[in-house]
Amino acid sequence: TGDSEDVARAVSEELGIDQYFAEVLPDEKDTKVEALQSEGKLVAMVGDGVNDAPALTRADVGIAIGSGTDVAIESGDIILVDNNPLDVVRLIKLSKASYRKMQENLVWATGYNVFALPLAAGVLAPIGILLSPAIGAVFMSLSTIIVAINARRLRSADISVPDIGA
Repeated sequence: TGDSEDVARAVSEELGIDQYFAEVLPDEKDTKVEALQSEGKLVAMVGDGVNDAPALTRADVGIAIGSGTDVAIESGDIILVDNNPLDVVRLIKLSKASYRKMQENLVWATGYNVFALPLAAGVLAPIGILLSPAIGAVFMSLSTIIVAINARRLRSADISVPDIGA
């Protein structure tokens, strides 16, 4: 941030961020992001101004504040509608919940298909168990429905952030 050390420390503590850079000049922000990436770090940058645009573009994840300049908004991968730094924490929690849900769906679909595809192909035909095409279609539809229902459960994910500032 270009803000003072005191402001950067206070915001970082409120957000639970361990490392921050304060009083960074506009032309140094992009360089700082590049340096962190060269150390093998995954870098997220939050910004709202013209001076933030190059760093937002270079960062692995550019998070633009919606109340910021048009160029910052165009440069960001994600746009936060409100001017609330805690939305970054909510964004991270939602991203983690989404990733977990994708993993669950992948495991479910793989396991289901490992069982259902051989069954549909007639692996049990030698012992007299055959599936009609209609039953096979129901089983395949069931897989899709279960994955969709599981994904919909993401709406109930807890992305709340305790009100630390009060």
